[in-house]
Amino acid sequence: MPISLSKGQKVDLTKGNPGLKNIMVGLGWDVNAFDSGVDFDLDAAAFMLGADGKCPSDKEFIFYGNLKHASEAVEHLGDNLTGSGDGDDEQIMIDLSKIPANIEKIAFTVTIYEADQRNQNFGQVSNSFIRIVDSSNNTELIRYDLGEDFSIETAVVVGELYKHNGEWKFNAIGSGFQGGLAALCGHFGIDVA
Repeated sequence: MPISLSKGQKVDLTKGNPGLKNIMVGLGWDVNAFDSGVDFDLDAAAFMLGADGKCPSDKEFIFYGNLKHASEAVEHLGDNLTGSGDGDDEQIMIDLSKIPANIEKIAFTVTIYEADQRNQNFGQVSNSFIRIVDSSNNTELIRYDLGEDFSIETAVVVGELYKHNGEWKFNAIGSGFQGGLAALCGHFGIDVA
């Protein structure tokens, strides 16, 4: 049975699952029923961070415009433009054995595409979650349901994988940002033109 986390909780990932190598990070959401006349397009991304909490270069920012890291440690399986249907809306594959030594943390985020132009925010999104699945046997290890804590935010840091004493752990973050993807990029040291 998966470990269900609440905001701020941290849990061991590799210590309790020796030999864990390939994981799938699934992110999902539903859009509340309201008539804005415009589709919601939420985008998941992964920021591969060094010890300073920043991406060493823009190549460590994995999203719909850069689906795979050169190390093959992180691969985004592609953009879902609607978020309709059950289950994961977007998935990111992680190979823990290939994560470069200079990367100590991988932050998983969800942003609303063109949120300002479309007048959309996370107050209009429900049932958001992140889950971590062992790809070798399709077992869900960790699940974090974000709850309805957001109102005007257009970007959320959902959670992060981080290395501690040689083991990988997961931290349920759930913190919102205004300013969408550009604000997140700035926070993680990516220069957005």
